[in-house]
Amino acid sequence: MDSSHRRDRVAGAVVGSAVGDALGAPFEFGPPGVYSARFPDGAGTMCGGGGWDPGEATDDTQMAVLVAESLLECGGLDLPDLFARFQRWAAGDPKDIGLQTEAVLTGGDPWNLAAALHFQVNGRAAGNGSLMRAATSAVRFAAPDRPAAEARGLTMEAARRIAALTHGDRAAWEGTAVLHELVRVALGGDDPLAAVPDALACVDAAHRERWATVLAADWRPECATEFNGAVWPCLGTALWALRTTGSYEEALASAVDVGGDTDTVAAVTGALAGAVYGLAAIPARWTEPLHVPLPGYGDRVLRTPELVSLAQRLDDAATGANPADIPTP
Repeated sequence: MDSSHRRDRVAGAVVGSAVGDALGAPFEFGPPGVYSARFPDGAGTMCGGGGWDPGEATDDTQMAVLVAESLLECGGLDLPDLFARFQRWAAGDPKDIGLQTEAVLTGGDPWNLAAALHFQVNGRAAGNGSLMRAATSAVRFAAPDRPAAEARGLTMEAARRIAALTHGDRAAWEGTAVLHELVRVALGGDDPLAAVPDALACVDAAHRERWATVLAADWRPECATEFNGAVWPCLGTALWALRTTGSYEEALASAVDVGGDTDTVAAVTGALAGAVYGLAAIPARWTEPLHVPLPGYGDRVLRTPELVSLAQRLDDAATGANPADIPTP
């Protein structure tokens, strides 16, 4: 694939996820049809609302930026560093933070035990909070210069390690691993929907059947057995939106229109659709007002050009990615 096409897809994945996050934020916890009721023509703008300014990204993108900057500044995956960055952000009073993520980051437990201890006590940790921040790490570990099977194993294992920092339930690890792999395939110019079987074959056997159900071609949001704040229907809805539409804009509108956890469902959809259609397919009316504040990090605010630059640097680092970039447990 021409390098310029890959660059467009790489930027599309990172910016596309951020756009989905900001587009969906004002509709969070709304009912199905909430987006089409506001925008009957299906086009839509960054309207703001629910405490969010027009184009303002939420915790989804804020954490994705922290992931990216840790990966770049540390030259690979440094889990203690990443956890510390998350903690600094959580202490900065973000407008929104998942209850589970907040408990893990603020509970005072060490980075390598916090999520596991939370899961041990609560017994539930399969929220979509590790999916929402995965666009940047998916780009970093896409490894375009490696054979497909090797690259698949590399990116899926990296996803598991990052997810496990805040989510003790392996279901969240495996869903994030699948998303990593599907983004990798899309960045290479191939169809991520066709790559689902290969990704599922690498999912932990105890979780494979449930993931196969929500990623199946005939699954739709009405089939969900949990609120889409859970990892399974969140990723399932993103694939459904991609499968049943023909453009980035249509995919995002469909994702938000499902209602519920609209910012994260749209962020995950945006990562996939952005990787498929590229940055050029994302309308300026969405990218121009996009901005990402970083609580805990002074007055820093990233906008679309900074996100594009971040994506390109992650892609540069992806060439030559190898298992040494992922620390052993």
